[in-house]
Amino acid sequence: MNQFNLFLELTRLKRPIGYMLLFWPCAWGLTLAYDFTNDYKFYFYYLFLFFFGSVFMRSAGCIINDIVDKEFDKKVLRTKNRPIASGKITITLGLFYAAILCLSALLVLINFNKLTIILAFCSMPLAFTYPLMKRFTYWPQLYLGITFNYGLILGWTSIENNISIIPIVLYFGAIFWTLGYDTIYGYQDITDDEIIGVKSTSIKFKNNPKKFLFICYSITAMAYLLLGQIMNFNYFFYFGAILIITHLFFYQLIKFNSKNTNQCLKIFKSNNLLGLIVLISLFFGKLSI
Repeated sequence: MNQFNLFLELTRLKRPIGYMLLFWPCAWGLTLAYDFTNDYKFYFYYLFLFFFGSVFMRSAGCIINDIVDKEFDKKVLRTKNRPIASGKITITLGLFYAAILCLSALLVLINFNKLTIILAFCSMPLAFTYPLMKRFTYWPQLYLGITFNYGLILGWTSIENNISIIPIVLYFGAIFWTLGYDTIYGYQDITDDEIIGVKSTSIKFKNNPKKFLFICYSITAMAYLLLGQIMNFNYFFYFGAILIITHLFFYQLIKFNSKNTNQCLKIFKSNNLLGLIVLISLFFGKLSI
């Protein structure tokens, strides 16, 4: 039971925000592509597959992240007690767990078409090199945005079996959404990060973070509205867009305080609700009303 609890802690399975933020873009891409005039059962089947794929890959990513960041984690108050940093789980055992999780993700992946499988394999270098980025650039959050929202493309190709401008527009906006929320998340560790020498957009824009967040969320909002025009969505989509814009600018941006770590975490977690709102607005926005 102790090892099981350590596994849950290592993979962050008790904190669903991580794998949900990976899952939502997959669900968005799937919803954009799916023809709801046909049977709904395949939609929910694919949604089920993407959910478990997100859980498996996020969990494996957490393990690789902890192995790569072992020495850094020991020096950060929030992360020093993580299983690998504290020595409760060995690197060898961690790699074994990661391999099992990747194999599980592969069993999910083979249910999709050939293009989706190929594109998913192309994303692997992104997923497993992300932990290294904060050593070399102040933009690891941008790299995370490219990686975390890649599932949006996979969701689209799982149905359409091609790539078009439609998912690219939303993917572009989602990258800046992630860039914004992960910058907010980074302010939890900014003091320790500056001491140990790792880089982030939280550090780069620490003197005027709200201006940077405003730019990120503005790009997200414009991409979302452009998507509505391209897809000729109904009024329900734009009602959802109002909720999304209100959340980004009148909750996240106004409530944000870089000195208040608890508030930063709360704002970060609120993006789970935002992901759901986007999914609902896309779903009903496509219907004939």
